[in-house]
Amino acid sequence: MKTNRIIQGDALAELKKLPAACAQSIIADPPYFNVLEDEAWDTQWKSATAYVAWCEKWVAEAMRVLRDDGLCFIFGQLGKREHTFLHLMSRLALQHQYHDLIIWDRAVGYNERRDSFTPQYEMILVLRRGDEVKFNKDAVRIPYDAATIQAYMRDPRYKDKKARRAHLEAGKFATNILRIPSLKGLSKEKCGHPSQKPIGLIEKLIESSTDPGDLVIDPFLGSGTTAAAARNLERKWLGIEKDSNYLNIARARLKPAPSAEPPKAAKAVRPPKSSVTNRKS
Repeated sequence: MKTNRIIQGDALAELKKLPAACAQSIIADPPYFNVLEDEAWDTQWKSATAYVAWCEKWVAEAMRVLRDDGLCFIFGQLGKREHTFLHLMSRLALQHQYHDLIIWDRAVGYNERRDSFTPQYEMILVLRRGDEVKFNKDAVRIPYDAATIQAYMRDPRYKDKKARRAHLEAGKFATNILRIPSLKGLSKEKCGHPSQKPIGLIEKLIESSTDPGDLVIDPFLGSGTTAAAARNLERKWLGIEKDSNYLNIARARLKPAPSAEPPKAAKAVRPPKSSVTNRKS
């Protein structure tokens, strides 16, 4: 199967064409259903029931192409009063093996409400196939600063100071609340997708669930963030995208960086003049 490419097409239809158990990780950021009310792709279903039924179908195919030790990450968001994702998570957790629920703390609020707390997070449902999964806990540690390390080293409860320092210098284990600022309009990362995710967030998901050379699949590639993150981390990737506008954005983003300007040709070095003149015979 050819990898490191974008497939233009419908996520459900294209997932059905992929071989079983080929992906180590699946990262999916599908339409949310009536959350982004100005986007036709987010409001195309006549009812929440129809949306949930569609999600059950593509998730089933995504789980089919996932390896037994792989993880499937599914983004979801609640609207002003829209709660469909809560019901979807419940349905999917009954149909597949539940692994975790990650909270993406966007660091700043959005869609400020008059009569309740300002929402500041999105959810990432994590599903698994088998009883044991690949999870690289050390790959997503959060570094301690020097002052914090010194303060913890003074704690008398830890007798093995060498082991304690090694743990502290490796960093704090990341929790399932990932605080990474969302992209703002002036961000250099911003490519023109209304729900584009920070590449740092996607890199954490990839680093935690795969090794270099593993395959990551994104059924809703959008602006290409998953592909860019996978490429940065030396993972193979495969993206599916239906919208031609986002497809063009992703392709432009994934173009190989221009190589450095080739060195100028060295000037020919003339041999030193000789006192003897060569003559044709």
